[in-house]
Amino acid sequence: MNLYVTVTAFLSFLWSLPVLAYQVIGINDGESLTLMVNQKPLMLRLAGIDAPEKRQAFAQASRNSLHELCFGKDVSYRVQEEDGYGMSIAVVTCNGIEANRTQIERGMAWVYDRHNRDFTLPALQIMARRDRRGLWSETSPVPPWDFRRPQFKKASTAGSPEKTDPAICFFDRRGEYRVVGGIRRYGC
Repeated sequence: MNLYVTVTAFLSFLWSLPVLAYQVIGINDGESLTLMVNQKPLMLRLAGIDAPEKRQAFAQASRNSLHELCFGKDVSYRVQEEDGYGMSIAVVTCNGIEANRTQIERGMAWVYDRHNRDFTLPALQIMARRDRRGLWSETSPVPPWDFRRPQFKKASTAGSPEKTDPAICFFDRRGEYRVVGGIRRYGC
């Protein structure tokens, strides 16, 4: 009986503690935001996702989506790791809605398999792709990690599309792809 009273008292104490919520003061792109924490700005990147780069299609739509979800709202976050630049990578919840998942559900970001720890995100991406939401409305959206590659930038700025057989498609964890010029291009 004594243990029951102790556990109940402890749980009551935990429930009475305030949940720390921070205010979003900036949205940088579709995968990163800035919070005010202890009167200092803290930049966070959303864990498990990779949004379009600024010069890519849907970059502004992705940023606007995250802005609508989080800007000026109360945010809680759980840091998973730090990247090589010292930025915290976190699961972010804005007014009770997990921003990481919502960006994938809306088709505003790709699942970043290399760093993803949430095993439900790929299924959400498959559904967004099936329903042609957001960036999946394009015939061949290019993942940001491919767009950032120097050889892809050269090929895309040259303005000469390479001919491939669209019937030859492969499938991996990120979805369907074809190989064009030695680079995987998702979206067959």
